[in-house]
Amino acid sequence: MLFDAHAHINEESFSEKDREELARKIEASQVAYVMDAGANLKSSGQAVRDAAKYPWCYAVVGVHPHDSKELDEDGLKKLAAMTSEEKVCGIGEIGLDFHYDLSERDVQRYWFRRQIQLANELKLPIVIHSREAEAETMKILKEEGAFSKERQQFFPPRKDASGNEKGDSRVLIHCFSGSRETAREYVALGATISICGPVTFKNSRKTSEVAADIPIEFLTVETDSPYLAPVPKRGKQNMSPYVEYVARRVAVLKGMSFEDVARKTCENAKNFYGIG
Repeated sequence: MLFDAHAHINEESFSEKDREELARKIEASQVAYVMDAGANLKSSGQAVRDAAKYPWCYAVVGVHPHDSKELDEDGLKKLAAMTSEEKVCGIGEIGLDFHYDLSERDVQRYWFRRQIQLANELKLPIVIHSREAEAETMKILKEEGAFSKERQQFFPPRKDASGNEKGDSRVLIHCFSGSRETAREYVALGATISICGPVTFKNSRKTSEVAADIPIEFLTVETDSPYLAPVPKRGKQNMSPYVEYVARRVAVLKGMSFEDVARKTCENAKNFYGIG
């Protein structure tokens, strides 16, 4: 049983027929759960509809840094209203992207902060996008209380491999691409690290180090589909069933069985998103 902890079934280029075909492939695979992540108001609304339609689908709603230039306070209220819908589990994906800079950096920063504040107000998990902005992403999360003791009180603690309870901030760093040291700091702050298709690439030294180093208790696996297809599907359109390749690579890197990685990362994602 696998949980694709971050995907985009709501991809705006997909027709309803495309989604139905994708659903058939998911239902024929080992994937039991998919988290459909919003990137703007339109795709967030689609994620809510996907979650209502498919029993294995859940949603997070938010505005990606690329689209933050389109967000305003009325839009933020619409996001807040979406969270009252059944099977909406958090705010995301939100953050900073200084690679493409499709929104001005000050605009990205402002709406990143406002969406963290919304998640704190609503006591909801947060899903983070961070590209070429590692230090500033962590700085803003800290300043907005995403790792605070007050926020951790909203959520049950998680346990490490020894059974010791650790504070859970319910912050997931999606498609983590940073250093091992940054990953360790995030985990110490109560965050979860999500491993994506690039872990299967030959040049994935940093991501492979992170997957090997971070205890399985603090990891999830994802596709970020339809992007970043893993080897051996690299170059093709990604889809949730391919999360199996990510989990198999993590198993090799950690010296674990695929079955144990699948079971544990599924359990971790269910706990993170509050899915019973």
